[in-house]
Amino acid sequence: MNARQEPVALMPSEWLEAVMQSSFNEVYVIDRNSMRYLQANEAARTNLNYSAKALNKMYLFDIAPGLDAATLKQVLKPIDEGKRKNVVLKTTHIRKDGSTYPIKLRFFQVEDDGHEDVQALIAVGYDISDHENLTRSLELSEVRFRAMVSNAPGLVYQFQQRKDGSLAYLYLSEHCHALLGIDEVALTQEPARFNSLILPEDLPSYIESMRKSAADMSAWNWEGRISVDGWEDVKWINVRSKPRLLENGDLQWDGIMTNITQSKEQQAEMARSRQQLAELTSHMQNVKEQVQARIAREIHDDLGGNLTAIKMALTSLSQQNSTTEENKALEQKISYVNALVDRTFEAAHRISRDLRPSILDLGIVEAINWQAREFEKQVGIPCDVTSNVEEIDLSAEQAIAMFRIFQETLTNVGKHAQASQVTVQLTQDDENVQLVISDDGRGMTKKDRLKPNSFGLRGMAERAIALGGELSITTGARGGTTVTFNISLEPT
Repeated sequence: MNARQEPVALMPSEWLEAVMQSSFNEVYVIDRNSMRYLQANEAARTNLNYSAKALNKMYLFDIAPGLDAATLKQVLKPIDEGKRKNVVLKTTHIRKDGSTYPIKLRFFQVEDDGHEDVQALIAVGYDISDHENLTRSLELSEVRFRAMVSNAPGLVYQFQQRKDGSLAYLYLSEHCHALLGIDEVALTQEPARFNSLILPEDLPSYIESMRKSAADMSAWNWEGRISVDGWEDVKWINVRSKPRLLENGDLQWDGIMTNITQSKEQQAEMARSRQQLAELTSHMQNVKEQVQARIAREIHDDLGGNLTAIKMALTSLSQQNSTTEENKALEQKISYVNALVDRTFEAAHRISRDLRPSILDLGIVEAINWQAREFEKQVGIPCDVTSNVEEIDLSAEQAIAMFRIFQETLTNVGKHAQASQVTVQLTQDDENVQLVISDDGRGMTKKDRLKPNSFGLRGMAERAIALGGELSITTGARGGTTVTFNISLEPT
């Protein structure tokens, strides 16, 4: 093949002319011997930015500099041998401005009727820039996807529920065996093997969570335990995915399974620690109340007895004194000591009552009412108490806890609430007792409850938890604070 041989002019047939004029792809007529362009359609001229006259002076290798004669000969060999009607070659074209673009050329060989000894090639070119850009983007996306999957802290998967009810795993990442003890191929071939790993008591919740996700098209989030044969252990896993309905009616979830055994064990340990702390708190509260009760009794019995004896002695001494001027001064001193003993009596009674209110012996209902009246006297804020029962059979620990919570709440109202009214509701049903204390003050914000020195609120919460009760503190829409304490009645 002589690439620079002067070609014989060829007259394209009518069908070729029609194809060249109507095609959006590049179409070239090339002299088979010289590889010179005989004709190029408008699409080719526009893309290359060459005029028809300029292209007629150029050769295939001018526009495709990366292509050589030997390679082209090898590509065209199936046509020369009559084995194929056309062949395809991928190469790069260079435009007039020096820019390049990838192109796929499909070569056909035709003969001109007027020159039977001369052959021409028709090359139809397809600009594959978009295709190659898309391919590169897909390859990059694939690389990124695999990088993310390989570093994901779990098993990435695609799971389908088909219209006929069958299940299938479309994709399983390389972490499959590490998490489930089954490789990707085996689980893909037998999707039901996953259900067989789930502990029987956890399987119903797994099936129900999948059903709900499918019905509501909501996120699927399930936690449960699996047991892998040969590993002799049970692990917790979390299944988290989002569903989407495919065009063919199948439902597909894309998500991730993770091993949450460690976090579950930590939660269990925290729960155990919390329970131990609650038991310790309850024990300390009981010991504290017992000590306070003992001190209250000693104050009442010992100190009260001694004060009574002093009072009697003073009375006797006063009666023995004459009315002489000399004894009038002594009488004044006796009167002063007598008044001091009375005040000491009152202080001892108050301290004893604070340590262990004897009013609790009359029941929690009477104790709540008494404390409300004391609050009204001391603070001056009306406190209205209502109860649906006259007596409530609480254990000593429960009664003390409820009373102390009530006391602490009223103390907080008096100090901080700036309230003008307090209402108290004490109710009992078959299983529970509820105490609700509401005020119309300025309310309590979350920030107030989280203050580092909010020991009173923490003490209330700890008392409730220690007895298995519930304590909530809420702020009303119109201000004010409501404290609610619920506790279960102990079985009789």
